[in-house]
Amino acid sequence: MHVRRVELVDFRSYERVAVDLEPGVSVLVGMNGMGKTNLIEALGYVATLDSHRVATDAPLVRFGATSAVIRCAIVHDGRELLVELEIVPGRANRARLNRSPVRRPREVLGALRMVLFAPEDLELVRGDPSERRRYLDDLLVARQPRYAGVRADYDRVVKQRNALLRTAYLTRKVGGTRGQDLSTLAVWDQHLAHHGAELLAGRIELAAALGPHLTKAYDAVAAGKSAASITYASRLGEDVTPDRAALETALLAKMQERRPAEIERGTTLVGPHRDDLALALGELPAKGYASHGESWSFALALRLAAYDLLRSDGIEPVLVLDDVFAELDGGRRDRLAALVSDAAQLLVTCAVPEDVPAALRGARFDVTTGSVSRVP
Repeated sequence: MHVRRVELVDFRSYERVAVDLEPGVSVLVGMNGMGKTNLIEALGYVATLDSHRVATDAPLVRFGATSAVIRCAIVHDGRELLVELEIVPGRANRARLNRSPVRRPREVLGALRMVLFAPEDLELVRGDPSERRRYLDDLLVARQPRYAGVRADYDRVVKQRNALLRTAYLTRKVGGTRGQDLSTLAVWDQHLAHHGAELLAGRIELAAALGPHLTKAYDAVAAGKSAASITYASRLGEDVTPDRAALETALLAKMQERRPAEIERGTTLVGPHRDDLALALGELPAKGYASHGESWSFALALRLAAYDLLRSDGIEPVLVLDDVFAELDGGRRDRLAALVSDAAQLLVTCAVPEDVPAALRGARFDVTTGSVSRVP
């Protein structure tokens, strides 16, 4: 798989730009703030329908414009697909596949599989559980795009259930009747258990499959200085298995157990949206104990593990390293270069070309404000 061409209209800093790419290594060179990461962000949006930098779509639209357009031509197994996305803040985005409209944007997921490592990924190790849940869910969708629908259904149920609990909480605060407010809660319990069990099972299976790849990747990046591992940490307990029927039963039971606390707090306290991915170096948790260098190595290993897992599935994703080499010492740079040099398509961004190991200096593009040009 590789991206043959990407076109942006009113996306971030670009009024209009088109970049033709090839398989192998492409290096995007430019000073900070010139728009290198904006190009990468656009490709990531095609792959995930989300930005790795911001939580809403509004910042993606160039100042003064009302919408942004991303067009991406992707070649996979000799076939070319054209994905077109129109981003309209405050309204539903529109998508086209090979120039034909699709009912929902998520129907284009799977057209581009991409693994992106960026400076923000340090939050995978040091940040909140939501960062690690997102990492798992994005990889889950990359492997099996149907999980995009599972995620959307689960998020919708949690939102509706939270609204009901919040109403009950507010009514109770002013002395209302609790029973009337919660009359439909059992229905939403069933929906949450059903969709939650499906998402939870997928995550548990994924974490188990990812573990050996993570250990191998960290060992390669850190030169065997410690053993890295991951474990899916469910609020249902340590012995959860990916048995969907058993998970559904366990979620219903846990909701009954936590019902008083949910009513007291006015929010859903049970389900995979409360879980985490536990990261460890040896016997110690990575968060709070890993040094800065170890945290960088762990974050990088998580992305490399995702890349290797997709390849083991027969998927050859596009690999992107966004301003990574400036953060690594010489040894880690060379080891990383050796690990990724055989990627079908590798996109590297940097401010200084010398930061990129010689083995990865392929086609070069200079990025300046609003333009991208290939260097002969």
